[in-house]
Amino acid sequence: MNELFVTVKENLVFVLEFFGIIVALLLVALLLEKLAQKRNGSSEKFLTTRKMAMIGMFSAISTVLMLFEVPLPFAPPFYKLDLSELPIMIGALAFGPAAGVLMEFIKILLNLLINGTTTVFVGELANFTVGCSLIIPAAAIYTFWRKKKGAAVGLITGTLVLTVFGTAFNAIYLLPAFAELYGMPMDVLLAMGEEVNPFVKSGDIVSFVVACVAPMNIIKGTVVSVITLLIYKPLSPILKSVYKN
Repeated sequence: MNELFVTVKENLVFVLEFFGIIVALLLVALLLEKLAQKRNGSSEKFLTTRKMAMIGMFSAISTVLMLFEVPLPFAPPFYKLDLSELPIMIGALAFGPAAGVLMEFIKILLNLLINGTTTVFVGELANFTVGCSLIIPAAAIYTFWRKKKGAAVGLITGTLVLTVFGTAFNAIYLLPAFAELYGMPMDVLLAMGEEVNPFVKSGDIVSFVVACVAPMNIIKGTVVSVITLLIYKPLSPILKSVYKN
């Protein structure tokens, strides 16, 4: 815990920027939620006592799932697949996109308290923003269109946004940030992809993210979406009871 506080102190500017991104995404999600409520003639409260308890429960489950990572044969070892967005997606469909952003934040916070950070918060920022790129579009569309088709369209849209944003984010920010953080040339990171994926061209970051990152995001979005569609309906009566309190 002391090491975490020291890391926060040493990287205070970046941590403040991180919090700024969290607040900005939360405001965007809240705005979308309010517009949907106005359109649907709804006046649901953003937070109730039971709703906060459910958000905490889904965040805790997500934190546990984040610990189980699966390596991918077409990507270098620093890319691994986890399903921590699954409980958050279920919670976000039930309670709205703003709740989804809160759950993403709580998940990251709990993970930091348990494991600390080995990437000076760069990895945590990536996990949060990429996770939100899946959660916010899916939950926002479903909030506007509370039908099974709305859920399906939202999940497909979320997967597409995740794939495009996650791929571009890796190329523009994440890979250069990790190269600088660990003091290694970008070519070394790209060569790790070239070793396991024949579609990665030597020294070409575009082919790297297209061949390694994009498929990972597609798989994650698809798996989360399919499982959500299968289990959300049976769970929805229980989750909807939260709104009665």
